Parts: sequence; C-alpha cells; structure tokens
Amino acid sequence: MIRVAAVGDIHLGPDGAGTLRPAFDTLGDSADLLLLAGDLTRHGTPEEARVVAEEVAGLAVPVVAVLGNHDYQSDRADAVTAELRAGGVHVLEGDGVTLGIRGVTVGVAGTKGFGGGFAGRSATEFGEPEMKAFIRYSRDCAEGLGRALEELRAGGCAVRVALTHFSPVPDTLAGEPLEIYPFLGSYLLAEAIDGAGADLAVHGHAHLGTEHGMTAGGVRVRNVAMPVIDRAFAVYHLSPDGVDPHGPTPGRPAAGSASVPG
Repeated sequence: MIRVAAVGDIHLGPDGAGTLRPAFDTLGDSADLLLLAGDLTRHGTPEEARVVAEEVAGLAVPVVAVLGNHDYQSDRADAVTAELRAGGVHVLEGDGVTLGIRGVTVGVAGTKGFGGGFAGRSATEFGEPEMKAFIRYSRDCAEGLGRALEELRAGGCAVRVALTHFSPVPDTLAGEPLEIYPFLGSYLLAEAIDGAGADLAVHGHAHLGTEHGMTAGGVRVRNVAMPVIDRAFAVYHLSPDGVDPHGPTPGRPAAGSASVPG
C-alpha cells in the first residue's frame, strides 16, 4: 500500500515561513510521498518560492509539485521552479517522475492544466484568435499530461497519479459559483487521464469546492486545496489495483487549522 499525502493552495509568503513545517515533519510516519497541487505562492515571486522550498526541504518523503495560476502571476515561473527544485522538489509540467517506494514503482505525471469548462458547456477552439489560443493552451496541457501518464505506464509503474492544479471534473467544484466553472478546469484533463489511465487524480484551485469526485472512466479525483481539506495535508492509500476502498486518512493539521474527518 502506497500512502500519498497531498495539498494545494498553500499560498505561502514570507510571513508564512514555518507554518506548515511542523505538520510536514510528521510525514515520515503517515505518508510515502507529498504532492503539492499548485498555488504554492501568493504572487509567484522567487522570494515566496524560497519560503515554500524551505518548508519542504529535507523531508523524510519525496516531494512532487505542479505550479498554479498564482505561481505565474509575476511572470517568473521559471525562477519559481528553480527555487523549488533547489529545495529538492520535483516540479512537473507535461512530464512525469518515477519513484521507488517500498518496493513499488510509483509514477506521478503533472501539469498545471488550464480552464475551458466541461462536456456540454465548454469553450471550443473556434472563432477569434484569442479564444483559439485559450483552448489550444488548455489542450496542450492536457496532451502533455496524457503523454506523461502513457510514458509512466510504458515504464512499468505499478501506481500512477495525475497531479494538476486545475480540475479535470466538475464534481470537485461543487460549492463554487457555476458561472466560474470554465475558469476552474477542463474536461480535456479528464479525457487525458481516462485515455492513459491512472489510479488517482489530485488537483487544487477550487477553494470552495468539494474533496471527492470521479472521471467518466472511473478514476477517483480529489480536490486537495487547503481550504477544502481544512488541514495541512490529506493522505490517500493506493495499491497497484487502485485506490484503497477505506478512503483518505486525515493529515495532521498545521498550526491554527482544524482537522476534519476524511
């Protein structure tokens, strides 16, 4: 059994240094890896990214991340990525990483993803060049995720996780205003996940959303935005046969946060 800890939308800045570290220091007892589902910073500056890197540097478990829209705000995504990688974080965008965990080959494929909406109520690559560019970017993100998942499968990964910031399904957006669903995710991500296959899909971004969802192909989706899970991280048990039917285990709360049932 592989224990996957995950959280997104931690939005750290200089005044948040040390906030999550006490909880993250317990990960060696409760998890085998930590996934960060984007929006790690507030405004996407290298200084903020350095705070994040210090928060996770030297943990007892490997850390894998994707960036979120906040991490792009200052147009310094490359510098943000460099700071995180300097702290030992595997930062993904259209690629994957393979980890050997307790004798099991675990693969994580990641992309930030983008918006566009969901089946029956989605934008299309038609009309003005601005609209075409919008959907083309969303499609490129999804196709990168699909390729990465396929490569992990071809590489013999017994467990595969899709890590995104934007949501692949509307299920985990329940609680958000319907009007903004197209800006919170895209069905193209779910198509990529179902097409290549995965044991679990993890995302953030939707602060008012819902933790549990599922793709049309039956892949379990979890919204791990910190305002949704209301703790420092959630833990999900995976096996080569899929997600453990017993469901998530609550992560220990960060200082000042409340733990809630899984």
